Amino acid sequence: MIKTTRTDTLPDKLATLYAGIESIIGSHKPDIISIEEAFYGKNAKTALLMGHVRGAAMIAGHQAQLEIHEYAARKVKSAVTGNGAADKQQVLYMVKRLLKLKADPVTLDASDALAIAICHGLNHKLSKMGL
Repeated sequence: MIKTTRTDTLPDKLATLYAGIESIIGSHKPDIISIEEAFYGKNAKTALLMGHVRGAAMIAGHQAQLEIHEYAARKVKSAVTGNGAADKQQVLYMVKRLLKLKADPVTLDASDALAIAICHGLNHKLSKMGL
């Protein structure tokens, strides 16, 4: 898990995030990165910060020459739950069932990340079938 502290500056947090993702890529050698598309919420500051985080993750993937796939939150929720407006608890429930997990992922953000991976897997499989 990549962790920062409240007292870290934004550049320090982004550097920590980048280094953490770079380390995970080095350890696990993935072929692709799937990431949630930028969203436009009511809180502009949060959306801007998430844009910075997405940028750090995308640069880490790009530097490792990985394919980067983006999915809208509604598409991820629809792929996993059948409902594009599902809440985080519904996503968690379906991720746990689909992956046959005995325990919940550590955080709701972790279940969201797994949902994005599931969404990509389903989309990749459908595209190979020509659908």
